[in-house]
Amino acid sequence: MKGVFHLAFATSNIERAKAFYRDTLGCPLGRTSSIWCDFNFFGHQLSIHKIQRKIGRPKNYYHPNSAFPARHFGVVLEWKDWHDLESKLKSAGIPFLVEPQIVFQGEVGEQKTMFIEDPDGNAIEFKSFEDGSKIFATE
Repeated sequence: MKGVFHLAFATSNIERAKAFYRDTLGCPLGRTSSIWCDFNFFGHQLSIHKIQRKIGRPKNYYHPNSAFPARHFGVVLEWKDWHDLESKLKSAGIPFLVEPQIVFQGEVGEQKTMFIEDPDGNAIEFKSFEDGSKIFATE
């Protein structure tokens, strides 16, 4: 089965969210209104809805042996695209929640990863496998 992933969440400032996802990450803006908008998030649908009350930053939990947020979403990019995005984020001065690094080095699932937060505190992971055929490898 194949499909396009859909994720929706709230923001207290729709224009700020548009600026981040469209201008900073380069995600094409899809359907939009004054209270919600859709983005093409690397081939998947991301819907952001404005809410009336100010929302607090989502609390995140971490594994005791990791600095990686347990609650996050993201995308697996091609190797070159990951490196291009890393450079773009650094040039834009976007702070990393988790600095770009290799994880599971020498193991099944070795990959590069980096985490940032959007303006509403949602953690976003960008990862890449040098050999893209290993994304679901178990051995």
